[in-house]
Amino acid sequence: MSTYRIAPSILSADFARLGEEVRNVVAAGADIIHFDVMDNHYVPNLTIGPLVCQAIRPHVQVPIDVHLMIKPVDRIIPDFAKAGANIITFHPEASEHIDRTLQLIRDSGCKAGLVFNPATPLNYLEHVMDKLDIILLMSVNPGFGGQSFIPETLKKIAAVRKLIDASGRDIMLEVDGGIKVDNIAAAAKAGADTFVAGSAIFGQPDYKAVINAMRANLAAQ
Repeated sequence: MSTYRIAPSILSADFARLGEEVRNVVAAGADIIHFDVMDNHYVPNLTIGPLVCQAIRPHVQVPIDVHLMIKPVDRIIPDFAKAGANIITFHPEASEHIDRTLQLIRDSGCKAGLVFNPATPLNYLEHVMDKLDIILLMSVNPGFGGQSFIPETLKKIAAVRKLIDASGRDIMLEVDGGIKVDNIAAAAKAGADTFVAGSAIFGQPDYKAVINAMRANLAAQ
């Protein structure tokens, strides 16, 4: 991979000054803002909705990557598109009609993707590769920030990289959960090109130093 993208997750940001936080992390070198949406139904936590996405949109020019950990998903997709999302991903278990939901995201003007939990099989990909712009692999079980990376995810990353390469399509391969300076290169070596990091960046005093260290490790692998 020659192009790597770092996507700080605002789940770990200071919500009392969220506009400042996203501006600072982009100034520090972030490529994407990762936006975690949880509903206390599909996952055991409750976070943020379209109004917060709309509020931060004027503060950054980089893409906003909305990860929907909610069920059902279709009702809220147009709201996030209108709020300024550029990428919308969802879990296949949260949709009754996966192909239709992917098409809804694209019809709303956003890039579309599927998210796979650590134990979710990849067979959902078999018939929808033509509608995917991104595949997100969770390297923790979704619901909370600050968890440790699940090493088994590396095999899954490699398997998805083979599927993407075989498809001949330009599909981003994102990994989310426990990504830090010391393991980002291993995820890249397995085939990931986009890396979500929450507490590893927002939990540190110098965002630029962390992002620079991540890029140095990516360049060296």
